[in-house]
Parts: sequence; C-alpha cells; structure tokens
Amino acid sequence: MAWLWLIAAILFEVCGTTAMKFADGFRHLLPSIVVFACYGASIACLTVAVRSIEISVAYALWAALGMTLITVIGIVWFGEAASALKLASITVIILGVMGLRLAERLGG
Repeated sequence: MAWLWLIAAILFEVCGTTAMKFADGFRHLLPSIVVFACYGASIACLTVAVRSIEISVAYALWAALGMTLITVIGIVWFGEAASALKLASITVIILGVMGLRLAERLGG
C-alpha cells in the first residue's frame, strides 16, 4: 500500500508542477489553486508512504520520477529541447535512484 501512496505523491507533484506553467507566475487563479492543492496532496501522500518505505528511497523516487515525467511533459507538450545531455542526465539520476533501492533491498 505504501507504494501506491508514493505513486499518488509523484502524480500529484507532476500535476502541481505542470499547473505552474499554466499559472504563469500566479497570474491565473485556477491553475494557481491547482499548484497548491496538488503540492499539498503530494506531501500528504509522501508522508504516509514514508511510514513503510525508507525516506531516502521514497524521496529519491518522488524527486527523480517526478522530474523525469515533468521533463517528458516539457518536451512533448511545451516543445522544450530534448538534448542528448538532458536525456543522459536524467538517465544518470534514474540509475542513482535504482542504486538506492538496491541498497535498501540488500540491507545497506
């Protein structure tokens, strides 16, 4: 169940971050409300998830997967550049998170 809470936390964080783009510096009310609501929900879900998942692993997954999804959204929806360096950097971050998860499983 903790993993479902973590997935929810990641999805809320991604929705909140995407809403930032539409909020345009808090100039638009509805997207601005979505930013705060989604970040609040994300932190609440993450807080529940860390009851059972090591915080180092949960936070790393929350940050890395959220960042990866936001990068994909930026490239696909907002036309941001998909440079080789950007994609390689995301790969390194994901590998680091996988290393943390492996360390948790191996008891280290």
